[in-house]
Amino acid sequence: MPETLLPAGLSPAIALLLVAFSFLTSAFTAAFGIGGGVAMLGALAGTVPPALVIAVHGLVQFGSNIGRTVVQRAHVALPVILRFTLGSVVGVALGAWFVTALPERLLLLLLGGFILAMTWVPKPRLPGLGAAGLVIGGALASFVTMFVGATGPFVQALLLPLGLDKRGLVATHAACQSIQHLLKVGAFGALGLAFADWLPLVAAMIAAGFAGTLLGTRLLERMPERWFQIAIRTILTVVGLDLLRRAAGW
Repeated sequence: MPETLLPAGLSPAIALLLVAFSFLTSAFTAAFGIGGGVAMLGALAGTVPPALVIAVHGLVQFGSNIGRTVVQRAHVALPVILRFTLGSVVGVALGAWFVTALPERLLLLLLGGFILAMTWVPKPRLPGLGAAGLVIGGALASFVTMFVGATGPFVQALLLPLGLDKRGLVATHAACQSIQHLLKVGAFGALGLAFADWLPLVAAMIAAGFAGTLLGTRLLERMPERWFQIAIRTILTVVGLDLLRRAAGW
């Protein structure tokens, strides 16, 4: 990519690494549903100005997730998407209002605890709990994403008790994340954050991410359901414990 298309101070070598990393993380997420967004946030944190990290990450992840949604669209659970979207609109609006007010450690603590609870604690089967829970969970996830960026494991944990198969879980998760990131980027734009200089690089990362999505989807199709469920619970547990570690300041 020509230097004239890159943000000031970013070398072509670093830009190329970010594009390659987008391919790898999208492939991983297409296969397992989560993990890539958190890794991408870590990569961007070392190269994007702190004030713009969450917004730029949101753009990249929107591109990655919308590509995965299109490729796996046949398995998206539409009723889940509608309820999650309703909550997301409320959550992003509140997050934009309080974006500088809440301590990050408190959010990390709540997020980590929720992920572990949704992964391992048995959930009661109560009438109407699923619908209301998706709206509330969508609001909470979208509120938190305004502060910490990568809430993919949170959303995955929210969807896990619904009993979707591996294809439905990954595709529905991608659609939920697409909506969440689109709303987040729009909110940051409304708040006046200027990230236009990053758009050419983001476009290249999205294109590479789509190629990774195609590869990861093929892996998902071949993976036994039991192995997938074990991998998902293992990843969620590691992420949840790491969030609690960060909340404790370790």
